[in-house]
Amino acid sequence: MSAIRPMTPMDLLRFNPCNLDHLTETYNISFYLEYFSRWPSLCKVIESPTGEIEAYILGKLESSPHQISSIPYDPALNLYRKKFPNYLGWHAHITCLTVSPAARRKGLATKLSEAIEVAGDEAEAWFLDLFVRVENEAAIGLYRKMGYSIYRRIVDYYSDGSDAFDMRKPLKRDKQRKTIRANGETVRVQPAEVW
Repeated sequence: MSAIRPMTPMDLLRFNPCNLDHLTETYNISFYLEYFSRWPSLCKVIESPTGEIEAYILGKLESSPHQISSIPYDPALNLYRKKFPNYLGWHAHITCLTVSPAARRKGLATKLSEAIEVAGDEAEAWFLDLFVRVENEAAIGLYRKMGYSIYRRIVDYYSDGSDAFDMRKPLKRDKQRKTIRANGETVRVQPAEVW
């Protein structure tokens, strides 16, 4: 049976089967190492009984890098909803979630996402979000089944000019579900506005 375990730098030499999909972003080594050093508990792999990496996830906990008000973030406040709609309160973020083609449809993406969700709840994050290519209909469908909704469309987000959907799932702290919105597909922002 496959098992979830922490991802390590040595896994970078073994995760190629997961990154062969044209919809998966592959980063430089320093990017992965930053995640291992800053958020080690949010970097995980699923390893098969034969030792092959079937899936992995990189996650982090963050908020917008600058404070915009002396009033603490609350998504229900008009200050944040109207004046600063792109401000990101404390949240969990999935930077990369990928499953090798041979291991798909086994629930591995759901297991990894749930691990980040639990960490977000433990850290009292408002929501869990991720960015997904708008043309990746299979992933969008999966995320919807897992409780995510589209918050906004980020125009020209990827290096090839493709757009991304910012998909969010409210966590336990957001009892009023104010960190999500209806019709997020119609809200367009530039990459510079994401923070």
